[in-house]
Amino acid sequence: MDAVWMLPVLLVLPLLLLTSSTFVFYFKKCFYVAYMMLLAVITIPICILKSGGRDIENMRVIRFVVRHVKYFLGLRFQVSGWEHLQTDGPYVIISNHQSSLDVLGMMEILPDRCTMIAKKELVWAGTVGMVCWLGGIVFINRQKTRDAKNVMSDAAKTMLADQIRLWVFPEGTRNQNGGLLPFKKGAFHLAIQAQVPIIPIVFSSYSNFYLRKEKEFKSGTITLKVLPKIETKGLTADDVTTLSEKSFSVMHSAFMEISSQTTQSNGPSSH
Repeated sequence: MDAVWMLPVLLVLPLLLLTSSTFVFYFKKCFYVAYMMLLAVITIPICILKSGGRDIENMRVIRFVVRHVKYFLGLRFQVSGWEHLQTDGPYVIISNHQSSLDVLGMMEILPDRCTMIAKKELVWAGTVGMVCWLGGIVFINRQKTRDAKNVMSDAAKTMLADQIRLWVFPEGTRNQNGGLLPFKKGAFHLAIQAQVPIIPIVFSSYSNFYLRKEKEFKSGTITLKVLPKIETKGLTADDVTTLSEKSFSVMHSAFMEISSQTTQSNGPSSH
């Protein structure tokens, strides 16, 4: 009897996927969230068996498990500037932040012994939150500036003591408005305090395949450009603003450059 009820669904589903861009948008979004939750269920026991609990080495497992997800969503990544990640010791990666799909790009190029700084609410995101915790992700409370500063200060000490790298989204929130939002200063305080270099990474615009307002989620290519490292040795807290502005400038230029190239290769969006 159940099979009889399933038949219309199986017939209608391909039709909707072919004819309704809005249906495709919600289908892909729901699939992405549900599948990441499922992968987390599989990853949690592997991380615990491998490392015994919370450990940055678990990011290797997470990276391996997540890398294939892009194929189900029709996404491809083109990476340039790999050589700039061949840097020994700790460093801070900064990148622009457009959507939860950024995670797939991160896993494409995540260096060893690298984890990220994320909003505290992520720890409550079910099985995904648990995996984030096991991967050593540093959680900050964006509403409490003093708490965030204390976490960043502790993170700087941990970077040096454990020789780890940290990935930060300096815009502080998701942005799909065709540019970069002004940078918050936390990542730059972190890098200067630890006296480690900053490596900027730029994701091209998603606007030619993923549009939230228009409910459009097509196949597409994302360009990731790793920029040359920016040294912080000898800089002090007085240099934070200058460092932030310099980083913003090089990243914004790269964003505009690779986004126009990616748009031409993907073709214009059909909204």
